[in-house]
This record gives sequence, C-alpha cells and structure tokens, in this order.
Amino acid sequence: TPRLHFLMTGYTPLTLDHKISNVRKTTVLDVMRRLLQPKNIMVSTPKDRRHNHCYVSILNIIQGEVDPTQVHKSLQRIRERKLANFIPWGPASIQVALSKKSPYIQTAHRVSGLMLANHTSISSLFSKTLQQYDRLKARGAFLEQFKKEKMFSESLDEFDNAREVVQQLIDEYQAATQVDYKMYSEVPQENAKNTE
Repeated sequence: TPRLHFLMTGYTPLTLDHKISNVRKTTVLDVMRRLLQPKNIMVSTPKDRRHNHCYVSILNIIQGEVDPTQVHKSLQRIRERKLANFIPWGPASIQVALSKKSPYIQTAHRVSGLMLANHTSISSLFSKTLQQYDRLKARGAFLEQFKKEKMFSESLDEFDNAREVVQQLIDEYQAATQVDYKMYSEVPQENAKNTE
C-alpha cells in the first residue's frame, strides 16, 4: 500500500493534571484496549456506514514496567474480543514496542501507551477537504491571489491535478476496505473507476 501511509495517533492515559486522574487501571490490557477507542485517538473521523473502515496496521508503544508475557496475553484478548477490525486482504498486525519510563517526567500511571495506526477512516478527512475546496473554487475565492503568481498566470490546472490526486487517494482508501483490494492496485486507476 504505497499510497496509504497517513497515520492516526492515540495516547492513553491522557490526564490534564498530574494529581488528578480519571483513569484508575493502567494494566497493559487496559492501555492497549483504550488505545483502540475513538476517544483516545487524536483524529476525529465520523462514522461512515457506506464503508466498513478498518485498520491497515497498528504500532503500539507501551511505556513503563511491562512484562512481555502481559503484552502477548493482551494481544490474544484483543484478537479474541475482536476489538480491532483489520483489512480483509492482509494479516491482522498489531506491532508492540516496549520502552522504559522517562526518569525526567513524573507520572501517576504505571503504564502508558502511544498508538500509531493506519486506518482507512482517515479518508473522511480528505473528503471533507475536497468538499471545502470545491465550495471555494465554485465561488472563485482566493483565486485572484494565485493568478498573480507566474506559475498560475495562464491556468489553474495545477489545482485540478492536485484535486484529482486527493480523490484517487480517497478512492484507494475506500477500496482497501474490500477483499479484492489487491486487484485494485493491479488495475490502472482509469480502469478502476470505470468498473465501479
């Protein structure tokens, strides 16, 4: 998936004050389970009923005093409970890296976690950006400023090309949720649009 490389991040436990904590349990399982919850992900993506969005890959960095057997048990529980929905055409992959706590930062929690995830729902952010762009272009907003530049003095084709690239990215993220995605990447993009 060379084009599907836009990552979402998550962090837990997230507290505003070092003395007050809403999160009581900080076991490895609790941290890894919370990392998958939308409220702990730093990107807000709406639910899309038309597409069954899923993870392409996940990297969890667990910080604190952790026994590797706890990590294996946590991964097994996550798989058993199906807490993470993965792409149907590839392996369900949650990579875990362990790190020690920083001696310079005091925290009230024994274990904390950072997640870097490639999730197909990020395409909704690109869709929203395209919608906003289309509205601005339809009104001709800000175009005069660009036309003053030498690069855009004759035409604004560069904007149309950029819009097309973003649309292809959205289409590929949506295709990645399907079982036949491997066929999508083998078909030239023009043919892929015609078969839909």
